[in-house]
Amino acid sequence: MTTSPLANLAIQTAELLEAVKALSSLEALREAEPLIIGKRSILSTLQKSLGGLEPDDRREAGAQLQQARRTVEAALELRRDQLALGARAERLASDRLDLGDVVVGAIRWPASSGHPGLVASTQRELEDVFVAMGFTVSDGPEVESDWYNFEALNIPPAHPARGMWDTFYVEMGEPETVVLRTHTSPTQIHLMESAVASNSLPIHSVMPGRCYRRDTPDARHLATFHQIEGLVVDRGITFADLAGVIETFTRKYFGPDISARLRPAYFPFTEPSAEFEITCTICRGEGCRTCSHTGWIELGGCGMLDPAVFEAVGVDGDEWSGFAFGFGIDRCAQMRYQVADMRALIENDVRFLRQFS
Repeated sequence: MTTSPLANLAIQTAELLEAVKALSSLEALREAEPLIIGKRSILSTLQKSLGGLEPDDRREAGAQLQQARRTVEAALELRRDQLALGARAERLASDRLDLGDVVVGAIRWPASSGHPGLVASTQRELEDVFVAMGFTVSDGPEVESDWYNFEALNIPPAHPARGMWDTFYVEMGEPETVVLRTHTSPTQIHLMESAVASNSLPIHSVMPGRCYRRDTPDARHLATFHQIEGLVVDRGITFADLAGVIETFTRKYFGPDISARLRPAYFPFTEPSAEFEITCTICRGEGCRTCSHTGWIELGGCGMLDPAVFEAVGVDGDEWSGFAFGFGIDRCAQMRYQVADMRALIENDVRFLRQFS
């Protein structure tokens, strides 16, 4: 006598029901469902085994198997509803605001006060360093005319150097083109114009502020960023004075083990021009992803003021000479505090912000 393939169906069904009852989460249910009622389940295996039975026996066994499947499926749906209700209750409990913790005139949990962001505090530190070196602090508008942002800085409309700045334009054409400033250099023009008008040369000033370029954010660049500009106009100023200021600043701000170096470069408003780099503070010169494995990070540009800039603002270049430099405040913060990716400065991750409180 051939044993029916459904001889142990009651035991197998009971085992499946126990397995359903033991499921502890919706995720566990989703993972177990194929093994309980899917193509890999014992029920499907039993269904395939019915083909060798006589027609009457097959009909009877099929009905038993379908009844068992419906029982297991009903138990599975019931367990799904129970787990969903439990998960919802957990979410509500975690989101619940316990107003009982608030008392009149006080808060029971530790309260924290706000604090300046990393970029703002870095700007204040930079200002302090330069003030200690004898500079004053000035500022200028973030929305500039094309003349201040470009032309007075020896960058006329057809000049190829315009491609160095990917500019946000506010207004084009008549009466004038208006832009979001691409650098803090326009403030130099305002300062020199004011000094000429008031006969108050010389100038020793730094000018921090926000700038805008259509850059794609990456580990070292942001579309909205912060610069600090330096300007010195005095009698007898040379490139050696500029190099001395850069080196003094670097060691005073970053520490005595961090060095600066100048590399020849081109900027329309300075001649000669240089880019200055500092030892990468993240890898200490060994080479890493942030410094492109060179051991150096470009901090900014500098150079002696071009005679065309003096001419634009009415400064007598035979009597006066000067230099300018500019670099990123965000980049300084990145180097000072060893932040590998500059995008962390704008992501507002509380875990990151709390490190600088």
